[in-house]
Amino acid sequence: MTKYKLEYHWLDGYTPVQSLRGKTQIKEFTSFPTLDQLPMWGFDGSSTNQAPGGSSDCVLKPVAVYPDGGRKNGALVMCEVMMADGTTPHASNHRAGILDDEGAWFGFEQEYFFYQDGRPLGFPENGFPAPQGPYYTGVGYKHVGDVARQLVEEHLDLCLEAGINHEGINAEVAKGQWEFQIFGKGSKKAADEMWVARYILMRAAEKYGIDIEMHCKPLGATDWNGSGMHANFSTQYLREKGGKEYFDKLMAQFDKNRMDHIAVYGPDNHMRLTGLHETQAIDKFSWGIADRGASIRVPHSFANNGFKGYLEDRRPNSQGCPYQIASQILKTISEVPTK
Repeated sequence: MTKYKLEYHWLDGYTPVQSLRGKTQIKEFTSFPTLDQLPMWGFDGSSTNQAPGGSSDCVLKPVAVYPDGGRKNGALVMCEVMMADGTTPHASNHRAGILDDEGAWFGFEQEYFFYQDGRPLGFPENGFPAPQGPYYTGVGYKHVGDVARQLVEEHLDLCLEAGINHEGINAEVAKGQWEFQIFGKGSKKAADEMWVARYILMRAAEKYGIDIEMHCKPLGATDWNGSGMHANFSTQYLREKGGKEYFDKLMAQFDKNRMDHIAVYGPDNHMRLTGLHETQAIDKFSWGIADRGASIRVPHSFANNGFKGYLEDRRPNSQGCPYQIASQILKTISEVPTK
């Protein structure tokens, strides 16, 4: 028997942005534990804005488990929050009611800033560095520094060791800004892995004295890009049948449901979706082939393949909840009839 360090982590009850929480318990297993071997576990919901002090018990229900490369005999356990009865989802549990379809594929592009001493990593104490331009996919100390590259490589390795479908990294448009990509088949799987990848990144950054800034426009109304979490999506029908007629109806439905999408695409999106810095304005909907200033970017491959394949919704922001984002996209798609 081996003693395993089980890091249970979950989403708290804070709004408009939930934070990740985590705590560890030790359990013995003959080999790396499977999901059905992991017990439910309680926690103090009054300290996470999920219960009053007089009745503070909440329950963690394991929903996915991953090897933890940052610990010897470690496991990362993604959990849903349940009420004290262990069966009723807590109001903050957005995973429990998510629309799911294993034929729906999602790829999330998570942008974020490294922050240290109250400013983006690499920014001078006063003022700004050279204007953005050379930082995107940049190479060299003057463009990306040294610590950032070390940290994103460590994060990549830890995600791969966990079995997360991490698909790549790159330096982004603003100094101190980076991106990683997660792909999954099925909305729950893709969203689970995004949350776990966020958790791994935040934990890995601790020893460097660096915070992960997820706000969509941390530099405010300046000439610096904000951070998104672009959602690439497809369904089996969209990949195999598609067609221009279906695509036009789909875009019309996305336009009709514009405000429903904006409502779950992350807080303060009005600061980011201005029509500038590779965004469409928050009060408009548009699509365009290879257009990063549109609400929906249509890849050349999609148009050249008879309007079949995947699409990119560029409106979700870096603080958005992938459970809610994926669910809303699937809801809108479900409202368009297929032949």
